Amino acid sequence: MPLIDLPLTELYAYRGRNPCPADHAAYWVAALRELDATDPCPELRPSPVVHSRQIECFDLWFTGVGGARIYTKYLRPKSAAGTKHPAVLQFHGYSGHTGDWLDKFGWPAEGFCYAAMDCRGQGGRSEDNARVKGTTLRGHIVRGLDDPDPARLMFRQLFLDTVQLARVVMNFVEVDAARVGCFGASQGGALSLVCAALEPRIRRAAPVFPFLCDYQRVWEMDHATNAYEELRLFFRAFDPRHEREQEIFTKLGYIDVQFLAPRIQAEVLLFTGLMDNICPPSSQFAAYNKITAKKDVVIYPDFSHETLPGQIDRTFNFLRGL
Repeated sequence: MPLIDLPLTELYAYRGRNPCPADHAAYWVAALRELDATDPCPELRPSPVVHSRQIECFDLWFTGVGGARIYTKYLRPKSAAGTKHPAVLQFHGYSGHTGDWLDKFGWPAEGFCYAAMDCRGQGGRSEDNARVKGTTLRGHIVRGLDDPDPARLMFRQLFLDTVQLARVVMNFVEVDAARVGCFGASQGGALSLVCAALEPRIRRAAPVFPFLCDYQRVWEMDHATNAYEELRLFFRAFDPRHEREQEIFTKLGYIDVQFLAPRIQAEVLLFTGLMDNICPPSSQFAAYNKITAKKDVVIYPDFSHETLPGQIDRTFNFLRGL
């Protein structure tokens, strides 16, 4: 079998390269404390875009840390009143958005409530009101990287948005808060792991080739291209001789999914392709191998960062067990 990364036996043992900040745990305790003090002020508005005989579609807005208003598509069965339903949260890929309504109808048709969040500052409707010192060029990984306060890192705020969404949905009268899961691919895969790590009530998570894991490994494999291109551009523009390399990768450790993974209590089903040259398999396994909850990984030996045959159906069946 051709390889672009470690052999599979070594992937299962790989523990990551990126340094972890010494105060990582305290950092996220403080972050969650800030979220606890943030009133989500949720607002549900019937969507003017689609009308269904069986499904109710809403524009859901809530407030995240820093006061940003975050947009979510929220769907539920019209029979939801008076009964409790399981719910699923979906997170989209880097720079994208939640997409159209119709491709989400399968979930409420099966009796689920469903929420898909537009990540702040990306391709959807959520508000980006962050102010940071330093560059904001090219992407969210490096946004806030040169700010003296690591709490300004853009992905910190986005990670917390996933938790706020989970809390809002779990508080809806039609939702059974003990039966909530999440899923997504690439950035969405990373955010599903993060949501499960920071909201312990999440019961199941189904990430697909998660992004935002083990930045130093990505760099050392020369994969700081495509989704990770901003790492290369940051070094070339702001640290061309890598005099701050250790400092930079350590700071990125605050928003490295592998260091949140041990907090996960949900059951995890991860999907990955061993030929993934966008999010290298070893970077994904750095997070997967730190999960101590019940878990499994579905391997596609010949596939890259692309559609994985059967993955959507298997995810549906996995989350149906909530």
